[in-house]
Amino acid sequence: MTNINQVWNQVWNQIQAQVWEQVRDQVQHQVWGQVWDKFSGQVLYQVQYQVREQVWDQFQEDFK
Repeated sequence: MTNINQVWNQVWNQIQAQVWEQVRDQVQHQVWGQVWDKFSGQVLYQVQYQVREQVWDQFQEDFK
């Protein structure tokens, strides 16, 4: 006869794993979405700004 505690532990671990994965996926999805929106916005702004500066400098150099 299998030890009921062993069975329970297995079942419980499985349940925990599934629930945790769902929760994690959902949280990751939400948090990642927010973080990405913020981060990508800032990064895009920075990159655009830097590129524009470089292009502008180059443009001025070429025009001299």
